[in-house]
Amino acid sequence: MDDCIFCQIVDGDVPARVVYEDEDVLAFLDANPLAAGHTLVIPKSHHETLDEVPPEPGASLFAAIHSLTPRIEDAVDADGSNVGFNNGAAAGQEVPHVHAHIVPRFEGDGGNPIHAVAGSPPDLDDDDLDALADDIAAAAGDHTPD
Repeated sequence: MDDCIFCQIVDGDVPARVVYEDEDVLAFLDANPLAAGHTLVIPKSHHETLDEVPPEPGASLFAAIHSLTPRIEDAVDADGSNVGFNNGAAAGQEVPHVHAHIVPRFEGDGGNPIHAVAGSPPDLDDDDLDALADDIAAAAGDHTPD
């Protein structure tokens, strides 16, 4: 897409500090990092949300994340990292092109775990959780675990 900043980075029209590239994936330092080494990993093809990413580029995306995370941690001497996607505007996705964040974390950095992103937890009892699990498993179809 011509107006997508990440597509412009892929095309070389906008500069970026690229740390990894293969046929399907590009990874570059976040221009507004939350920590030293904060890296964005994107499919080169334009897809706004995770459900739009076809299986092959999706597999390449996750393989790159898997490979890059420990390398980024090592490069900045991090104690750990948060890895995640903001999937859709309601989840805080600001650029409408799928992208994973690898955010290095350091002991005492004042950051929070992933459980801090959603505000107050819902009040769900066992029946509610069972019904949700059934609904999600039904929506997943034949992709449920044995």
